[in-house]
Amino acid sequence: MATFAERSGEALALTRYDKEALLQQALAALARPLRKVLIIPPDFTRFNSNAGELTAILYGLLAPRAQVDIIPALGTHFAMTEKEIRTMFGPDIPLECFRVHDWRRDIRHLGEVPGTLLHEWSEGKLDAPVRVETNRLLFDGYDLILSVGQIVPHEVVGMANYTKNIMVGVGGADMINRSHFLGAVYNMERIMGRSDTPVRRLFNYGCDTFLRDLPIVYVLTVMAKNRATAKMEMRGLYVGDDMATFSAGARLSQKVNLDLLDQPLRKVVVYLDPHEFKSTWLGNKSVYRTRMVIADDGDLIVLAPGLREFGEDPEIDRLIRKYGYRGTPATLAAVAQHDDIRNNLSAAAHLIHGSSEGRFRITYCPGPGMTHAAIQNAGFLAADLDTMTRRYDPAKLADGRNVLPDGEEVFFISNPALGLWALRQHFA
Repeated sequence: MATFAERSGEALALTRYDKEALLQQALAALARPLRKVLIIPPDFTRFNSNAGELTAILYGLLAPRAQVDIIPALGTHFAMTEKEIRTMFGPDIPLECFRVHDWRRDIRHLGEVPGTLLHEWSEGKLDAPVRVETNRLLFDGYDLILSVGQIVPHEVVGMANYTKNIMVGVGGADMINRSHFLGAVYNMERIMGRSDTPVRRLFNYGCDTFLRDLPIVYVLTVMAKNRATAKMEMRGLYVGDDMATFSAGARLSQKVNLDLLDQPLRKVVVYLDPHEFKSTWLGNKSVYRTRMVIADDGDLIVLAPGLREFGEDPEIDRLIRKYGYRGTPATLAAVAQHDDIRNNLSAAAHLIHGSSEGRFRITYCPGPGMTHAAIQNAGFLAADLDTMTRRYDPAKLADGRNVLPDGEEVFFISNPALGLWALRQHFA
C-alpha cells in the first residue's frame, strides 16, 4: 500500500498541466496492464471537487488503450442529467461510458460489520450489525478502479471521501442508513472536521475486510477558494491506496477548509447556488457547516432560490416532510415509534443534523419551487426571498464579516459546501 503521486501546499494552485503530470506519474507507478478501468467520481452535487476535470484527464490518458467505464457516486442522490454530465465532465467522454448507481437494488452483499464493533465505536449508543454492500459493477473484472473525490469537512464522517466514496457513494441502503445514524447519535460536533471518527472506522473496516482484493486507488483533491478571485483552486492532489494518503490530504484540508473563529456569530447569511442546491438534503449544509459557530438565540438565514424539494429520493423527501427538522429528542422518538423512519435511518440522521436543536433560528428563503407553508411544516421559519435578497445581496456581500449601511453586522457564506465554520475551542 502506498502513495503513488502527491503534490500539495497551503498556497498552491495546481494547473491542468500539473494535474495531468501527477496522474500520469501515478498510472506509471502502478506498473500493471490496464485493459479495463472503472472511474468512480462524485456527482454534480460535488462539482467544486474538480473531480470532473480529473475524470476527463483520466479518460484521455486511459481510453486509447483501455475500456473506461464511469459510475458517479450518487449515494441517495438523483441520477445526473446529460446537461450536468457535460457541465461537470466536459464534451469528450461518450455518454455511453456513464453508468447509474441504484443504492436500493443494484448492489452486491459482501458481509457484515459486527454489532460489537458498532457498540465499541459508538460508545454504547448502537449495537446492530451493518450490511456491507456495493454496486455489483465493481466486481466486473476491472484491472483498476479509480475513486475520485474531494477531502473536505463532512457532517457524517468527519472528513469526506476515501472509503466513504465506496461505502456510501456506490454503497447499499443499510450502510448508508446506519453510517449516517451512527454519526448523528455520536454527535456531529464531535465528528465534523476530524479524520478519525466512528463512521470513518466503519467505512475503512468495510473496505479493508470485504474489498481488499479489488484494485481500488484513490484520487483525492483538496480545494479552496481564492479570496481575491473567488475561484476554486486545487491546493493538493493525492493518489494512493491507503489511509496514509487520505490522512495527508485531511491534514491539508483542516488547514485550508476550516474557518475557526474566537467568538460566536449572531447572524449568518448563507447563499445556495440554484444550480447546485435544489433540496434541503444538500442545502442543509448551511446548517451543518455553521452549527458550531452560531450563537445561542442567533439567526441563520438561508437564501435558497433553487429549492424545490426536501430529499433527493422520493421516500426520503416524504419522510422529511412528515417528521421535519425538530431536533434529536423528537427524531429519536419518531424512530422508536414508527417503522417508516426506523427503516430509513439516513433520513433520521439528516433530520438531526439539519436542526439547530432549539439553539438558534433557521429561516429559509425559498424561490418559486417551494412554498412557505412547506418550509414551516418542516420545522423552519420562512421569509420572502426577494425581500431578504435586497437586504442581504449575495452580489454585494463578501465572504466573512460584513457591516450593512444601517450598522447591522452579518457573516456571509457564498457556498457552505466549501468548508466548516466553527469556534476555535472545538478544535483546541
